Amino acid sequence: MAANDNRAAGAGPVLEALAVTKEYAGARALDGVDFELRGGEVHVLFGENGAGKSTLISILAGARRPSAGRIRFRGRTVRLDSVHAARRLGIRAVFQEFSLVPQMSVEENLFLGAEKTRAGLLHKQALRRQAQALLDRLHFDIDAARRVETLSRAEQQMVEIAKAFGEAPAVLILDEPTASLTDNETGILFGLIGELKASGVGVIYITHRMGEIRRIGDRVTVLRDGRYVATVGAATADEELVRLMTGRAISEIFPAIESAPGEVALAVDQVTTASGGVRGASFHARRGEIVGLAGLVGCGKSEVARAIYGLEKIRAGQVRLHGENVNGLRPAKMLRRGLFYSPPDRREEGLVMMRSCHENIALPALGGAGFSSRGFLNHRRGAATTRRLAEKFRLSPMRMNRAVEFFSGGNQQKVMLAKCQARAAEAFIFDEPTVGVDVGTRSEIYRFMKELCDAGAAVVLVSSDLPEILNLAHRVYVFCAGEVRAELAGPAITEDRVLANFFHRESA
Repeated sequence: MAANDNRAAGAGPVLEALAVTKEYAGARALDGVDFELRGGEVHVLFGENGAGKSTLISILAGARRPSAGRIRFRGRTVRLDSVHAARRLGIRAVFQEFSLVPQMSVEENLFLGAEKTRAGLLHKQALRRQAQALLDRLHFDIDAARRVETLSRAEQQMVEIAKAFGEAPAVLILDEPTASLTDNETGILFGLIGELKASGVGVIYITHRMGEIRRIGDRVTVLRDGRYVATVGAATADEELVRLMTGRAISEIFPAIESAPGEVALAVDQVTTASGGVRGASFHARRGEIVGLAGLVGCGKSEVARAIYGLEKIRAGQVRLHGENVNGLRPAKMLRRGLFYSPPDRREEGLVMMRSCHENIALPALGGAGFSSRGFLNHRRGAATTRRLAEKFRLSPMRMNRAVEFFSGGNQQKVMLAKCQARAAEAFIFDEPTVGVDVGTRSEIYRFMKELCDAGAAVVLVSSDLPEILNLAHRVYVFCAGEVRAELAGPAITEDRVLANFFHRESA
């Protein structure tokens, strides 16, 4: 339930943006945006990727300077020239892109720049005690002595959050903080946010998840194309928020996809992975249908997708692609046989962030007829192909030679999708394809899946987003504890039936 209490509503503004504008080489990322954060409230920033949310919070956190406009903190105009200047005021930010040093320990990262010293030397014992005490207070089950590079992405996310809690903040900015967290970890974070609200801290929260807005939000400010649209109560209906954000109704987000199942393209028979994350899983996907793999984080649905594509070792069972046993084949050979896999983490596995959009889209097709001639790369033909694919997915801005890292998350996801069209494929696995993207980009991704299905491809959708499963899949396999707990089809795919198989059933 959203905590719209009188204390939050009556508190004065702690941080304000007044007519803030930001320009980059003639492009206007923010255009005269006003924003107000009160003490003791969670104020959600909502908008499509590229709407200006990340630019605004970067300015408020001191990471970027506005081209025009003013920032006020507790009623006084301030100049946030750096992150350090913002932190001196108590403004802390947790961005999507982690600021951790992988080769350093958790404790060293938590107090980087504010190390504990004794007689001019680093006081390692005090540092470790304080770091572990902080992690324990936040209920984060992480060893402070571990090196950051050995942590999972979810654990790294928790370390980033802990850094922001190292000193009591006046303002906390959270950018998609739950994208890598389990439901339990998300619950812990929301509890911490509740404690901050109770102490009068203002929280700026970016999310694309409607459930999170209703659960913790007080007010929502909507941005579109770098401009302020409206500020509304968090209890505002989902349909109204989507209309404000995109200019269209939520009913238009999910396309109607006809099921015309043909021959089996992908068959998984009693597969068990060497890691033990999948145990005796069986399912199949036919041409002309979308098959959903549902379940909680860690249930085995993502692990089986990785095993199919050769990213995890299969200890027992068999995977067949177009009737051929493909057990043990590496991803390059799976791709050549017509299977494309889109991973959930675009930054770590899906894209080469420092390379251009053109190069990323072309990667799967290098050596193919459209990109090479007589053993040499045909740059002109390849550039025409990648641009056509980028235009199909409405990449914005259409700067093909720009490094992918400088695009918004939604546009990075569009580059991922364009990649899977660069080379002919007849079966596709999309693992969490809409994590961290806005409703408008989601709609384009769903439309693309419909096109694949209509063209006779087999599509496997791995998703923790229940509405995606309910609205897109023709058949659903529900995973729990590494096993397929249920298969549902057609009218049997209901929220109650899917959820009923998410958890262990105790024996009588």
